[in-house]
Amino acid sequence: MREFSRVFLPWLGAVAVALQMGGCSDHNTYQPPPPAEVTVANPVQRNVTLYMSVTGNTVAYNRVDLVARVQGFLEKVGYRDGDQVKKGALLFQIDKEDYEIALQIAEATVSQQQALLLQADADLKRKRDLVKTAAVSVAQVDESLAKRDSTAAALMQAKGQVNQARRNLEYTTIVAPFDGTVSARYVDPGAMVGAGEPTKLATIVQQKPIYVNFNVDEQQVLQVREQLREAGVKLEDLGPIPVGIGLQTETGYPHTGTLNYVAPEVDASTGTLAARAIFDNEDLVLTPGMFVRVRIPKQKNAASLLVPDVSLGTSQEGRYVLVVNDKNVVEQRVVEIGETVDGGLRIIKSGLKPEDRVIVGGLMRALPGNTVVPVATTLADNAPANDGAWAAEKGGKPTGSGEGEKTPDGASDNAKSNLPIKKEGTSPDGDEKAPKAKNTSKGKSGQ
Repeated sequence: MREFSRVFLPWLGAVAVALQMGGCSDHNTYQPPPPAEVTVANPVQRNVTLYMSVTGNTVAYNRVDLVARVQGFLEKVGYRDGDQVKKGALLFQIDKEDYEIALQIAEATVSQQQALLLQADADLKRKRDLVKTAAVSVAQVDESLAKRDSTAAALMQAKGQVNQARRNLEYTTIVAPFDGTVSARYVDPGAMVGAGEPTKLATIVQQKPIYVNFNVDEQQVLQVREQLREAGVKLEDLGPIPVGIGLQTETGYPHTGTLNYVAPEVDASTGTLAARAIFDNEDLVLTPGMFVRVRIPKQKNAASLLVPDVSLGTSQEGRYVLVVNDKNVVEQRVVEIGETVDGGLRIIKSGLKPEDRVIVGGLMRALPGNTVVPVATTLADNAPANDGAWAAEKGGKPTGSGEGEKTPDGASDNAKSNLPIKKEGTSPDGDEKAPKAKNTSKGKSGQ
């Protein structure tokens, strides 16, 4: 009996352990997560105005260096540095006493020559009468005629000296030649100016209106001229051409002017054509010498496809968008892009079709080749030009409130894209109905 227990009991224990392990053979199996949810929309189709974007500089409408054209002591400065003055306002006064005396002397010389001319005329008339009776010789008559003509010339010279003296007297008073802003004076009162050469006293600048100079690439010029030829119109037939500019700290092109000059020839050294626009600048926001961004229309009513600029990515092949095909699989589509319009949409020149479903939300969850759950939305194309995001159709959420996958910095990818969207299948309060994940663990618990 003792021998039976020693042999049988270990074998029985091994069988019990094997049976217990066999009861747990139905272990947990891996189930893949459900497809990610992304927001898709068709490209916006509408006619847009195409623009050329260049850089330029603001230039004063008028700019004049004020100089002393006559010699003398600076007696008075009639403005404060940086003042805005009106045309004709007194700016500088040079001591004019010497020039008033010079004018008086010149006027006296004129009176003297006038008297001498009267005497010469009378003498000539008398000798012409006497020569008829042979009382005087013909030579004497000729002498009187020469004296009369010489006196007349001297009178003309004296009158010219009066004009010169009067002009010099006027030069002692320096006034504003136009409305503008005067720089700080370069010479202080009491200083001698105009000695030997004109002395620069200050600079006056007219800023209302103001010019913007810019250069257009030769290739762009040729494209515009080709479009004009195809349309059968000339540049002068277009009327005033609007030009928009923006400063370095501004968004878009808030200042609008008109094109008022195009150079007659292309600069061979740079391959560009010089042009100029004029702006009212009533609020004096623009100052001469500023760097500006310039936008000039080159084609109106161009049929275009547009997508949100934030939906574009960049790879070694160039710019691309992510689209969802008919099998709900993400594809990377390389596209040729144009300029942005209205601050939020980008023109797609090629690589995209109107019926393509472009991913505009949930971009962080969309990987090429993966299957996704597309949620359709509609892009509205009536957002303000200065709005960085495009408003969705009525019922969408405010910008930045879209719910999506959290990025490492804690913001949702819809919020990062700055794109308000309207999804189908939302709850009445606007919250998304996220698909519920199924329980993927199956099997019995361990015994």
